[in-house]
Amino acid sequence: MPQPQPALLAHEIVRDFGGRRVLDGVSLTASPGHRIGLIGENGVGKSTLLRVLAGVDEPDTGSVVRPADLGFLHQEMPFDTESTVAAVLDDALREAREDLAELGRLSDEITRVPEDTPAHRELLDAYGRRLEQAQDRESWDADRRAALVLDGLGLGALAHDRTLGSLSGGQRGRLALAALLVRRPTALLLDEPTNHLDDGAAAFLEDQLRGLPGTVVAASHDRAFLDAVCTDLIDLDPAVDGPVRHGGTYSAYVSAKRAERERWEQRHAEEQEELRALRYAAGVTARRVAPDRGPRDNEKMGYGHRAGRVQSQISRRVRNATRRLEELERGQVAAPPRPLRFAAGVLTARTTDDPRPLVSLRDVRVPGRLALDGLDVAAGERLLVTGANGAGKSTLLAVLAGRLAAEGEVRRREHLTVGMLAQDTVFERPDRTAQDTYVLALGPERADAVPLSSLGLVHATDLDKPVGTLSVGQRRRLALALLVARPPQLLLLDEPTNHLSPRLCDELEEAMAPARGSSEADSDADSDPGPRIGAIVVASHDRWLRRRWEGRTLRLPV
Repeated sequence: MPQPQPALLAHEIVRDFGGRRVLDGVSLTASPGHRIGLIGENGVGKSTLLRVLAGVDEPDTGSVVRPADLGFLHQEMPFDTESTVAAVLDDALREAREDLAELGRLSDEITRVPEDTPAHRELLDAYGRRLEQAQDRESWDADRRAALVLDGLGLGALAHDRTLGSLSGGQRGRLALAALLVRRPTALLLDEPTNHLDDGAAAFLEDQLRGLPGTVVAASHDRAFLDAVCTDLIDLDPAVDGPVRHGGTYSAYVSAKRAERERWEQRHAEEQEELRALRYAAGVTARRVAPDRGPRDNEKMGYGHRAGRVQSQISRRVRNATRRLEELERGQVAAPPRPLRFAAGVLTARTTDDPRPLVSLRDVRVPGRLALDGLDVAAGERLLVTGANGAGKSTLLAVLAGRLAAEGEVRRREHLTVGMLAQDTVFERPDRTAQDTYVLALGPERADAVPLSSLGLVHATDLDKPVGTLSVGQRRRLALALLVARPPQLLLLDEPTNHLSPRLCDELEEAMAPARGSSEADSDADSDPGPRIGAIVVASHDRWLRRRWEGRTLRLPV
């Protein structure tokens, strides 16, 4: 009889970093067939929880029970840069080949051992267990599956003798993902698995994950991925009763989350109102009727009796109110934490009254990376650049920014200010705090005029942390804050929604939208005699962003 696959279990996980509690009593049950998405703001502990589940980090308290056959996709490349593609694939195929070799060995042993001996029965049991494992891993089909997975993730043409150090960051990330899909472990832990995937590769990954018989736990900001793959979502953002598990799709979660937040706010408001009333009853009411007030003339006959009864009633009310006040203060609902809200205002500075494009490209070539016959980026432009991996999206943004020399003609307006958010965020001084980095980059006057805390991109608790200790997403948000604090006339954003929470993605997309009523004027030089708004060029794989994009789209061919 087939043995059920083991579940992944975590109980009351607590993990502290630098005096801050990142995980506070998180429990999780991930049964085979369930695909759980971890969501929440950067810094709430999604990657930390995955590392604890994988056994890479140990919890301060709590326990984890995990299947022996577990695979973990880190945000960083787990392979040595000197390894070859072939070595990575051989390692991924090793377990399947061991299954087949062991089945062959056991089969030979079974034919040599007499059927009526205990050893024969033990061999049959061992053969059955290994056969079941090989079937779960689809070991007989492993080599064909490896080729299929490489092709599906856009790596089919990659030479197997290439070293990992010669691959791009995106290629290395996809190769690490391919190795896990080839292995088909019982439990699969994924940290931002779609970061380097185009549409076809993302759809392929989603199909592969839906077909796995085991457990999947994925931390992701990719709203389309979460909606397509997950059977359950665990929201690690602060909630009244701790992390909340939602069954169903991401779309259903969004509605549930909104309703949950409203209920929390209402419950907190009602409790605070009751607390105010109880404090009044316990304090002010007791003083309203003074116990030493003398009797009025019309009260003298029955004063002693009435006064005693009134004071007894007041004392009883005060005691009841005080007791209820103490109970409520001990167990009151915490105030909902203020969520980050992207509050940058405008993203681009205004340009001079000039009908010419901000940037004009003609017959631009970067050998092996980009070939573009022509492109004009006008004032007020909202341009989305799409295309498969390797089409040159990041290269085009670097050319527009003036960071990369190119063959052909590149013309920019004189004194044009350009700001660019690159995919890789590196700060020269990792020991410097986020606040100090912000002030030194902008200057005290500008930093004071636009405080970092006012932009809704960096939590107040992270302002005094060294940037080297911030997560990848937190560093990118600081880089974005530096751009929007001093808006350029041309803003270039390379995969801007990577590592942003779904809520911030929505708000950033809204901020990037064309100004209502201005786009037509900006396209007609004679109708807009004054300064014009700047331009935004975005390179993105984000399927939700592209579905809602309201500006022009440029698709680069491979």
